[in-house]
Amino acid sequence: MRYVVGIDVGGTNIVVGTVAEDGSEVLGLVSEPTISEQGTDAVVERIVRLARASIAAAGKPIAGVGIGAPGPLDTTTGVVLLTPNLGWTNMPLRDRLGTALGFPATLDNDANCAIYGEWWRGAARGAAHVVGMTIGTGIGGGIVLDGKIYHGTSDIAGEIGHTTIDLNGRRCKCGNYGCLEAYASGPAIAARAVEGIEAGVETSLPQYVGGDLSRLTAQVVYEAANDGDAYALETVRETAKLLGAGVANLLNIFNPEVVVICGGVTLAGDKLFTPLAGEVKRRAFKPAWEACRIVPGALTGTAGVYGAAAVFMQRTWGAC
Repeated sequence: MRYVVGIDVGGTNIVVGTVAEDGSEVLGLVSEPTISEQGTDAVVERIVRLARASIAAAGKPIAGVGIGAPGPLDTTTGVVLLTPNLGWTNMPLRDRLGTALGFPATLDNDANCAIYGEWWRGAARGAAHVVGMTIGTGIGGGIVLDGKIYHGTSDIAGEIGHTTIDLNGRRCKCGNYGCLEAYASGPAIAARAVEGIEAGVETSLPQYVGGDLSRLTAQVVYEAANDGDAYALETVRETAKLLGAGVANLLNIFNPEVVVICGGVTLAGDKLFTPLAGEVKRRAFKPAWEACRIVPGALTGTAGVYGAAAVFMQRTWGAC
């Protein structure tokens, strides 16, 4: 049995694991904060250290390394072209990591990898056509058609977070205005909640963070919503409607069997997924939503690791 190191580089955390070629297990799972403000070299050194730790813990024969990183990027050259959440430009990540670790490597978008992982071993397993969203520091997306990631002409396909939902809306880190990411990513959810608090809305949210609104996160909003806070619940429902509009667009364009939603937003549970599904039903064509399942990701914390490894297998061996 061969094993592939899967590296998931996120805006907040780096997760690394060693994955069996049949997907039956992931060994040596390790994680640390990305801390992008320390600079590119420090992040690369951290990734290399984590990968070596995973390899040592797994104790298995390693065939290669699959890397998932925020984009846009060039999968052919292995270069990260731009990452608004990490500050990288024209960064040859594949070759830097491959050389440092001494293994052949592949690079793909981190959201592509997460959705591919869910298609291979998770909530979308067995489906031919899958579209997914990853909601965390940003909003990414991935499209799997007949078992392969759809990249488009220049590797930009799947940038769902940067679809426009408000022509004159909030400014996004990508430089555009009104992107879905600017409203429904983790930081954006928290920011919208803080705006309401500062405007004087009645809510218990400040109590969850000791009055320090800089510590308010989307996870805190979900917790408060589950505890019955009316304003937190309203924020979650508004988020559901925004995401529902985005998902409806995807259904009308791709007509997938499964839409899988990954990331911390799934912690909101039915309080998010029920109104989200209702918004999709209201906006998408009936044959599209009747044929589609909208599900939370099943590989919590490891979807990107599985997917990055699977990308290496698919490109190197032709299948995973």
